[in-house]
Amino acid sequence: MHLTTYFNEIIRYRITPVRSKIPDGRTQFVPTIMFYTQIPDTDWAFPQCPQPNTPIDWDALHQQFTWLQDLADCPQDPIHHAEGDVLTHTKLVCEALVRLEGWRSLPPTPRNILFAAALLHDIAKPQTTKTDDEGRISARGHGRIGAQMARQVLQQLNTPFTIRETIVHLINQGSLPMWFWDKADPQRAVIKTSWLVSCRWVALLSEADVLGRHCHDQAQILESVQFFREFCTENQCLDQPYPFASDHSRFVYFHKDKADPTYAAYDDTQTEVILMCALPGSGKDHWIRQNCSDWPMVSLDEIRQEMGFSPKETPGEVIHRARDLAKGYLRSHTPFIWNATNLTQQLRSKLIQLFAGYNARIRIVYVEVSPETQRHQNRSRSAPVPNKVVRRMNQILEIPGLTEVHQITWEVQSSAINQSGSKP
Repeated sequence: MHLTTYFNEIIRYRITPVRSKIPDGRTQFVPTIMFYTQIPDTDWAFPQCPQPNTPIDWDALHQQFTWLQDLADCPQDPIHHAEGDVLTHTKLVCEALVRLEGWRSLPPTPRNILFAAALLHDIAKPQTTKTDDEGRISARGHGRIGAQMARQVLQQLNTPFTIRETIVHLINQGSLPMWFWDKADPQRAVIKTSWLVSCRWVALLSEADVLGRHCHDQAQILESVQFFREFCTENQCLDQPYPFASDHSRFVYFHKDKADPTYAAYDDTQTEVILMCALPGSGKDHWIRQNCSDWPMVSLDEIRQEMGFSPKETPGEVIHRARDLAKGYLRSHTPFIWNATNLTQQLRSKLIQLFAGYNARIRIVYVEVSPETQRHQNRSRSAPVPNKVVRRMNQILEIPGLTEVHQITWEVQSSAINQSGSKP
């Protein structure tokens, strides 16, 4: 099902029209942005998510998700997790979650989302756990890596895009309420999170996480979680994305140090740039042909081909040529498309900084198709990317969010995917 149809059917959303600055004679293309404020009930359910007042069927979960055994074999630091291994902790977290009134009072779909996040929240600990010379155990980066692994599990379960990414963000942001006040800018941290996922849900998952561990400072951490709720309420972002004055005000806030979120930024944009984002074979070129075929384009694939490089390499000469072409369009205020995979936020941020330096309004178009379609379309390319390279690219993929640019279009095609819960 196409994502626009999916939003229309199950997501309450707001569409903000954006004035077009495309010169006369060009496609009169007016981008929009969407974000959900609530996910209503749907037919989707996470495997073995219990109803309120019913027990969790752990035997069935172990049969479906073989990676749970890896958690049982993974130790934790006894100072912070005296309850034992990661599986023991995960079970305690899930049991704590389903006892919370905040979870029990939710509609079915949010309950399933939070249960999935609780079950998956430490999936990366076996991969990231290390013991130092003094015997201390740590798992640095397990939230970020776990979010990526969870996405693969959820893709195998054919989880709808918006639900899948909500779970991914919950896992990535789940520990924030415990330590947010230690951040250099706590206000920015909660406002940014509110544009990714419900802060109320993040707090629920974090509370269950704390209740599912045995540690001497449990009461203190629970106080921090409650403080997080109060701080989000104070900043108008507990149950909604922070209400910026405009999309440009949001863009300025997230790209300027020590910015004031209440500041209504003057929109001085003078041109527009579309930044494509997708795995090879997802249909970026098809989207461009269907939506803005008369826009000039900076294509890394074309530049590589012109300069005689293979699809597997992107040397500095290719990037330098692409940036020179982009600067020419930016100086002349000519809207254009940057067509490349752009899979990570770090890579995209360098381009966004370049475009913003010329007062461009920036839009990301993220294209996703089913794995089967992606493989088929990649094989049909004149220069297909090797499958093992695509798999590595998928492992580092960071799906763009509205904390990065002015607008985003998510073009997502879903299809029947193998119903399994095998380890990614």
